[in-house]
Amino acid sequence: MRSLRSRLLLALLAALLFTGVAASAATYLQARAEIDRILDYQLRQQALALRDNHFRAGLDPDPAQDIVVQVWDRYGAQLYLSHRSRPLPRLRELGFADVTQDGERWRVYAVSVGSELIQVGQPLGIRQKMAADAALRLLLPVLAALPLFGALIWWILGRGLLPLRRLAASIAQRAPSSLSPLPVAGQPSETLPMVGALNDLLARLEVALRRQREFAADAAHELRTPLTAVRLQAQLLERANSAEERDEAISALHAGVERAAHLIDRLLLLARLEPEAMTQPFAPVDLAALAAQLAQDLDAAAAAKSIRLSERAAGPVVVTGDRPALHALLRNLMENAVHYTQAGGSVEVSVDTRDGHARVTVTDDGPGIPAAERERVLDRFYRCAGSPGQGSGLGLAIAEQAAALHGARLELGDPPGHRGLCVRVTFPPSRRGDAAPATPPGS
Repeated sequence: MRSLRSRLLLALLAALLFTGVAASAATYLQARAEIDRILDYQLRQQALALRDNHFRAGLDPDPAQDIVVQVWDRYGAQLYLSHRSRPLPRLRELGFADVTQDGERWRVYAVSVGSELIQVGQPLGIRQKMAADAALRLLLPVLAALPLFGALIWWILGRGLLPLRRLAASIAQRAPSSLSPLPVAGQPSETLPMVGALNDLLARLEVALRRQREFAADAAHELRTPLTAVRLQAQLLERANSAEERDEAISALHAGVERAAHLIDRLLLLARLEPEAMTQPFAPVDLAALAAQLAQDLDAAAAAKSIRLSERAAGPVVVTGDRPALHALLRNLMENAVHYTQAGGSVEVSVDTRDGHARVTVTDDGPGIPAAERERVLDRFYRCAGSPGQGSGLGLAIAEQAAALHGARLELGDPPGHRGLCVRVTFPPSRRGDAAPATPPGS
């Protein structure tokens, strides 16, 4: 059964029935105790009222009589028995007692009056029947009213769930392109968390779609230039009149294709770093080992420019994250440092922890980035004026995206001596042994 209204109705009716039965059981026990008290009092009063009577044996019993009266003299001879077919054993002690005779339980009261013993008994089944009848009379109105209660509860639930149906109708009527938040005014407090969660989802969806539109527009704009160059170089190759011109055109064509392929690789990497594209759970990653591996990979490129590339770490520095994304983060920072540092310069990569925060610092003595442009260079496709080479302007954007994916903070600053650039990535604290999250933050 998937209907919320039906489940609530059955639950409420079951609760009502259970409450009615429990109340009837309690009433039965209370009625039984009260009936026992009253009938015990009547038994005692009847026994006492017989003190002054003269008893004669052999009277015919009344079939409607439920109380048995017995009288014995001081010698144990029975003087009187009201019901010859229902004799009860003589009690050894005076007062109230429960006895069983021929499989039937009795409540008996015995009193001594002068030289005679008067004993009055009543079947306990009568008391139980009276108590059960009283409880049943209380339960019958509840059972008879159940259909009315069910109809009333059905109507009340329908009225109570009306805001949910209105909310569902308003969502169903929205256009697929409408990402405006749902109205909060007039919503009951029970639906406010759901409306807030939907509005948050719509806001994140709007941001994701805007990013996709901007990414598509930027990618189309940036790809236009290298593809145009490739087309022109192919035309030059067709028009080449000599082997030298043909070789030069082929070399330029290869370079143009490489630039286009490099830009496409960067764009794909940037797209994979979007939180919505992350599907693998985070896992422990040693930043020190990753930095050492990348330093070995870039050693040949640094040596070609006579750049001293060094890496230092006090020991393993483990964070919880996505290894390919962290690899892209460190590789772009280190490649940028090697690329923009002049021949004969130096690049230093350090991995450490401070106050529980893992840190990666890449320092170079290259031209640096003016303070006024340090925020702009984190934007996609932005390059400082006069930057050497033909970069794509995506290196720091990729690093920033990868850092944000892990909740880390990327900062650009001046190294000691104020020459070059210092890029530091500070990760949030992570306790050893914490379970890796199922999905990256922000996804």
